[in-house]
Amino acid sequence: QVQLVESGGGLVQAGGSLRLSCAASGRILRINAMNWYRQAPGKLREWVARISSGGSTNYADSVKGRFTISRDNAKNTVYLQMNSLKPEDTAVYYCNADITTWSSPRNEYWGQGTQVTVSS
Repeated sequence: QVQLVESGGGLVQAGGSLRLSCAASGRILRINAMNWYRQAPGKLREWVARISSGGSTNYADSVKGRFTISRDNAKNTVYLQMNSLKPEDTAVYYCNADITTWSSPRNEYWGQGTQVTVSS
């Protein structure tokens, strides 16, 4: 009923930048908070950044000052601008959203993930 599709991942050198996008589609009534998570090989999935429906943002300490989360409510899309990338940022990045649809109450949805690889 709801799909989240990420894009924008790839291979970049340390110090470079990437911009991830995540577009939500389906019978969406309202999108509440949206988040980005990441999972590196052999590690647990970790939270990266959050943006509320009103635009308030929060960041993990490891990315604060380098990453910026934003959203376009008209497009049901959340972005993650990643600057000054480090090899330790290498991971699969996942979009997560709290969505109310026309036929169901609030629920949490996940995208399929997009790979980000930072070379040293």
